[in-house]
Amino acid sequence: MSALVASMFVLGLATSLHCVGMCGPMIVTYAAKSAGDDSWFASVAPNLAYQAARTFSYVLVGAVLGTIGSAFDLTAIRPWILVLAGAFMIILGLGMTGKVPWAARLSPRPPRALVAALTNLRRRAVAEEDSGDSNLGTPLAFGLLTGLLPCAPLQGAQIIAASSGNAAAGAVGMAAFALGTMPLLLVFGTTASRIPLAWKHRLNVVMAVVVMIFGIAFIDRAALLLGSPVTYESVGMAISDTAYERTSGFKTGRDGVVEVQFEILHDTYVPRTVVIPAGRPVRLLVKRQEGDCAHDGMCAEALLIGGLGINAALKPNAVTAVEVSATKAGSYTMSSPCGMITGRVVAK
Repeated sequence: MSALVASMFVLGLATSLHCVGMCGPMIVTYAAKSAGDDSWFASVAPNLAYQAARTFSYVLVGAVLGTIGSAFDLTAIRPWILVLAGAFMIILGLGMTGKVPWAARLSPRPPRALVAALTNLRRRAVAEEDSGDSNLGTPLAFGLLTGLLPCAPLQGAQIIAASSGNAAAGAVGMAAFALGTMPLLLVFGTTASRIPLAWKHRLNVVMAVVVMIFGIAFIDRAALLLGSPVTYESVGMAISDTAYERTSGFKTGRDGVVEVQFEILHDTYVPRTVVIPAGRPVRLLVKRQEGDCAHDGMCAEALLIGGLGINAALKPNAVTAVEVSATKAGSYTMSSPCGMITGRVVAK
């Protein structure tokens, strides 16, 4: 669960600039009334209401998607979902720059019913501003609708929530994502009316770059799950080879098969690099020191070694024997089904 929470929080934190771009117009609508001599509390209160409702919306959607994910085995198609999500985010980022018209045309548009609801809310906010009223119901409604917006980082987080295969894990993951986006949105909400127009344009370019970087990261994660020999992880491990603990020595089982043991502890392979002899069948003894995914959320419920065609289910709090056929010398990436835990197998 800790790996899921950490990754979702970082995703939210890193893409919060994009959230300002998507949700900024709504925030400006209800925050505009605080541009005068109102107290800071008057500026913060509607933003806190918006953030609370938005987080609730994310959590509810995450729980639903986690429940749906539990009904399907997403292991086989998860990498391709990530490829599509990554490509989608790159196209969206290109469109956000304003320099690539075709990309802007491919960017998703909210459903008409959602557009109508948001339009009515904005009219209500403007009417409240003109009359001098302060109604927290408006930012609350805006927040509840945010979970339905076609936003690339949000949809990426939702994919991870569905991949968790558990309602509780999906809900907690989406809550972490919402918390990651919250700091910048709170700052923007309380200072929106004071940000110069030129700065907003520059921020939009920065947001576009951040969105595209995450799109590339999604595709890289898919490549890792598919067993590509070239990924950010494999390159980093090759460059910093000495920084990763290795297994040393082999044991031979009673049937003559080489046995190599490693464990999964605190969402980490220990050691990160597992060395096996090339040209000989091997039995990996994987000691998984964590509980069932239904309780722990995203965890190493299986071991994937893409280059070797291995997708083996791992028993919780037990040792699972994974048979590996005689393998050519080389380096192979191993990971959990969602790519949250990574390492490598080196045959030599």
